[in-house]
Amino acid sequence: MNRRDFLKSCAAAANGFALSNCAVAAAGCVLSGSSLQARIGRKQPNIVLVFIDDMGWRDVGFMGSRYYETPNIDRLAGQGMVFTNAYANGPNCAPSRACLLSGQYGPRHGVYTVNTSSRGPSKLRKLIPIANTTVLDSKIVTIAEAIKPAGYVSASIGKWHLGNDPQFGPVGQGFDVNVGGYSAGHPVKGYFVPYNNPELPDGPPGEYLTDRLTDEALNFIQTNKDKPFFLYLPHYAVHTPLHAKQELINKYKKKAGSNGQNNPKYAAMIESTDQGVGRIMEKLDELGLSDNTIVFFFSDNGGVKGITSNQPLRGGKGMLYEGGIREPMFVCWPGVVKAGTICDTPVIGIDLYPTILEMAGVPRPRGKLLDGRSIVPLLKGRKSLNRKAIFWHFPAYLQGKAEGARDPYFRTRPGAAVRAGHWKLIEYFEDGTLELYNLKDDIAERNNLAEIMPEKTSELHKLMLAWRKAVNAPVPTELNPDYNP
Repeated sequence: MNRRDFLKSCAAAANGFALSNCAVAAAGCVLSGSSLQARIGRKQPNIVLVFIDDMGWRDVGFMGSRYYETPNIDRLAGQGMVFTNAYANGPNCAPSRACLLSGQYGPRHGVYTVNTSSRGPSKLRKLIPIANTTVLDSKIVTIAEAIKPAGYVSASIGKWHLGNDPQFGPVGQGFDVNVGGYSAGHPVKGYFVPYNNPELPDGPPGEYLTDRLTDEALNFIQTNKDKPFFLYLPHYAVHTPLHAKQELINKYKKKAGSNGQNNPKYAAMIESTDQGVGRIMEKLDELGLSDNTIVFFFSDNGGVKGITSNQPLRGGKGMLYEGGIREPMFVCWPGVVKAGTICDTPVIGIDLYPTILEMAGVPRPRGKLLDGRSIVPLLKGRKSLNRKAIFWHFPAYLQGKAEGARDPYFRTRPGAAVRAGHWKLIEYFEDGTLELYNLKDDIAERNNLAEIMPEKTSELHKLMLAWRKAVNAPVPTELNPDYNP
């Protein structure tokens, strides 16, 4: 069932959630997680998903930063469960967002990278990469559309990066409210007015974008305090350009750096984002909604090398090494998740879709294929999801010299990766190179064990090949006639 058919068939359900199982089945939906009857008469939880742009694994206090100050985020993390092995679905912005909103791996929707997949000098690209899609197909049922029949009102406030309304922007993809979201992947004119954003009218002179998006989030919460709501808050921060409030920049100029983190502008941007999270929690407290609101905190890819430090992880944004895909993440679920808990089980962005469905007791759209697993069992204390592996597929080139990359010309050449337990395998399509790492003993990915452990390498490679076949993942094989290294 595609998006249009789903919305049409579930229209009756949108007027109220207290329907019989038969009625929901007739509407083209199937139950997932908690049964519908178990939710009748109970108020659905509000859901807030704070999605930061380009924030590295160690860019917050609760993950060990001693330079960046994030007291509000840290306090909230301490009230929930922190995931130490949380991953984005891609090493850069757009694919991570497409996967999160669709609940599907990249080969299902074709969003593999940002803009063209042929980025970098043509003469240095051995293969012709797989063409990239820059919008999320409107036939795909997004999270916002899936929970709408349960009475949820939803807002996307901030960066979208997957197309423009009316068809491919947030409203076209099921959100009731869109503030600031369109095809651009960063603030075109910067973080201060004028924004030059077609989905965000300019505020007064001197207004700061991160503050404005927080204001809009507060207005949405206030307006919809009596309804179950889904607030998707994908901040433009902390993506470049590095623009911040001068008083905060001055503060960090006086502060000593720590473990490679010493950029005052970037630190100031992080603190403004943290202040926004604090304001949102204050509003939820003020309205008496905190106990019935679930908060997710996550990032779309690793920190940018040269701006921040992802140590001890190798590499950064744009790479399939840990620094490019491992993210800070926590979930705060009052009354369900025990405060101060830590989970080491690997989770990935596509897991959020089925998780949110189960949390809200919302039916899964009939025929909707979800590649992720609900992490509700982990949140309730289970130690494993009984999943063999998680995967990445990046059949594209991404230029840029960066520390930790394999060569001086590309952050990533076409390749793929799989993580199974503590083991991670990376394959590069140009020459078939395989790299095997034991992340338990070598989180920095310094010791390639592929030749030393051929059996483990073969095991993971077979797993990867089987997955590629199952999801019909395209691999570039055509040679580039301009190739001249």
